[in-house]
Amino acid sequence: MKNWLLIIGILLPWGYTFAQHDDPNFFPIAVWAQDPANASAYRDIGINMYISIHEGLNQEKLELLKKANMKVIAHLNNFGLTQLNEPLIYAWMHGDEPDNAQRNRIENKWDPCLDPADVIRDYESIKKKDPSRPVYLNVGRGVAYTNWVGRGTCRGRTDMYMIDNNGYLKGCDIASFDIYPVNSSEEEVHGKLWYVAKGIDSLQKWSNYTKPAWCWIETTRISERAKRKPTPDEVYAEVWMAIIHGAKGFGYFCHSFVGKTDDAALLHDAEMLAKVKEINAQVTALAPVLNSPDVEGYASVVSTSNESVPISILTKKHKNDYYIFAVAMREEDTFATFKVKSGKTVEVIGENTTVEIKKKKFTYHFKGYGVRLFRITR
Repeated sequence: MKNWLLIIGILLPWGYTFAQHDDPNFFPIAVWAQDPANASAYRDIGINMYISIHEGLNQEKLELLKKANMKVIAHLNNFGLTQLNEPLIYAWMHGDEPDNAQRNRIENKWDPCLDPADVIRDYESIKKKDPSRPVYLNVGRGVAYTNWVGRGTCRGRTDMYMIDNNGYLKGCDIASFDIYPVNSSEEEVHGKLWYVAKGIDSLQKWSNYTKPAWCWIETTRISERAKRKPTPDEVYAEVWMAIIHGAKGFGYFCHSFVGKTDDAALLHDAEMLAKVKEINAQVTALAPVLNSPDVEGYASVVSTSNESVPISILTKKHKNDYYIFAVAMREEDTFATFKVKSGKTVEVIGENTTVEIKKKKFTYHFKGYGVRLFRITR
């Protein structure tokens, strides 16, 4: 959970103009591969970025995104080269999931994952064409589920991600991944929401904490193999698990391939849509806090009534207040006791509740995968 100053130091040698992305009120909240015609509908629920544009960016699609004031990460095509001064273009991107086995449609087989050297070479080519923007790379679930069979002959090869080994993460400025625990049919992953946090931890560690890590959050029943879609509370937990473990941005996967394909299934699910809007409003309101440096040593926590449920925390200071963002990392209830260096009262954000700090301690209940956001007043 390193702060942005270190990241700036890594990116500036490439000529990356960080100034266009240093708005303290902006926290990236994206959707994947959505029709720009729906940009205004997504803006209405707090989405601020499109990632991956089907068949590439063009004038018509860019105008739709402009109308919604929607930032975009797309492939650098010929049209993109004419738009290098367009402020809504946040970054350029690689192809998706180079770490997985690659489908060879001509020979109807699966080829090995891409060589990281090819990803690095592609990155250098993009940076040469536009040194002013970061390059975004999304890798697959093997970041968290390291034994995933979908990596083919590259299965288990975590060394292929590591910067120190000239791995995939050397070929980007923003690292992202996707795993969908509720939708997953793998026994090792299914229902274990904390795999989202596990992947964020891996991306940070393997990049030596030099690059922002993002992730994708499930919102639908993605395929027929999935038993069900996530609940709104599970989506809320996944988002905050990611942020608390250091994610500097996240996005929602909105597709469903159950029956007739629905690319924008999230927009057609009133209950989930309402929760996503609520989550986005909360994250956006807290953006100045989330974009501030982490605070080490101010707070600690122990799970006091159920030791099998670890509590993860992220501590921030903004203006005169400290913030502790906390989440139960297992699907069981527990009480958690927090120790803090200072403070008198705890406001539980979003719950209209306050707790008194006694002898620099306070205790609060967590449901399974429960999220608690605390503001400490002096």
